[in-house]
Amino acid sequence: MSSSDTGVIRLIDRVFPRMPDFYSLISEQCDLSVETMEAFVKYMETGDTAEADRVRALEKQGDELKARNSEILERAFATPMDREDIHRAIVNIDHIMNYAKTTVREMEVLDLQPDRYTLEMAVLFKEGAESLRKGYHKLSSNPSDADIDAHAARKAERTIEKVYRRALADLFDVHELVQKLESHEPGAESRAMLSVIDIFKHREIYRHLSNGADRLARAGENLHDIVVKIS
Repeated sequence: MSSSDTGVIRLIDRVFPRMPDFYSLISEQCDLSVETMEAFVKYMETGDTAEADRVRALEKQGDELKARNSEILERAFATPMDREDIHRAIVNIDHIMNYAKTTVREMEVLDLQPDRYTLEMAVLFKEGAESLRKGYHKLSSNPSDADIDAHAARKAERTIEKVYRRALADLFDVHELVQKLESHEPGAESRAMLSVIDIFKHREIYRHLSNGADRLARAGENLHDIVVKIS
């Protein structure tokens, strides 16, 4: 290629900048989100602090990807889909990872170990993240097919809410607590008070996971909106 041809190409790129591949950029975020949720599930299975550290490290990578993609979006001359939809996708996928990190942190602060409900909800988070990844991977080639995955992500949120309600019902079954108080055994009141504190600690974690599921639903809705616009 001659120097004159190179100069023409540079001039064209300056006047008409190449459009960034936002499909790949967002898919990369989705891949990292799934990896984060896998570590999140392992933490809920084992309570292993190494997995908690891994969740934090992956979430930090997610922040870096979010910042990079946001900067590319700001500088982009053209985009393959609505700018606001791209921005929402970047933010919502990142928020899912943020909630995994903050859930782990809250459990550490409250000195709580994972239980069957936190594990069940974590598995559903991973399933939702996997659905988002499938959907965003399809956008560039088969966008209409991605709506199935958008629906699956929103379904994961609804299922998390069902688990959340079951967890609360189990948590606030105070029959055993009342028995302790009525036993009049030495230290019964102190043990009952500790049980009440433990109830509210767990409630904070369950509610935090429920709030995180809302982000999962928003990401699914965002994917659905994109599918409707570009299909």
